[in-house]
Amino acid sequence: MLNLTYNYKLKPTKEQIEIIEHNLDVCKSVWNYALYERKLWYNSRSCKVNMCSLNSEYIVEPFEYPSYHNQSAKLTLAKKNNAFLKSGNAQAMQQTLRKLDRAFNDMKSKNMGFPRYKKKIKSFNLPCSAQTEKLSFQIGSSTL
Repeated sequence: MLNLTYNYKLKPTKEQIEIIEHNLDVCKSVWNYALYERKLWYNSRSCKVNMCSLNSEYIVEPFEYPSYHNQSAKLTLAKKNNAFLKSGNAQAMQQTLRKLDRAFNDMKSKNMGFPRYKKKIKSFNLPCSAQTEKLSFQIGSSTL
């Protein structure tokens, strides 16, 4: 199967730049919070051998591993209550969660490092259908 990727040079207006930067901020927040949840889960289940008590041990609350599916379901619920998340692009946020899930899978399988918190995100992905004849993006009131 052949995958084609198209890169477009956009010349957005000031209004569109604000919307794109807002989406980047929302994606950064989603990445950092999802990473925080996963780090919290890992830290709650790790016990170093030289620091564990032999007499008593803390029993961890049984909450599920924050996988992509669990976190995307939580994101849907969070969007109902949070105006900041509601204003962002849903597909871009889901792609951010997929990237984080891929980073964790690579960490386990390819011995890559632990994913890091993001200060700034430079890009976000928008999945598009390849069957469209005319490709246009609606950002704000203008079309690119």
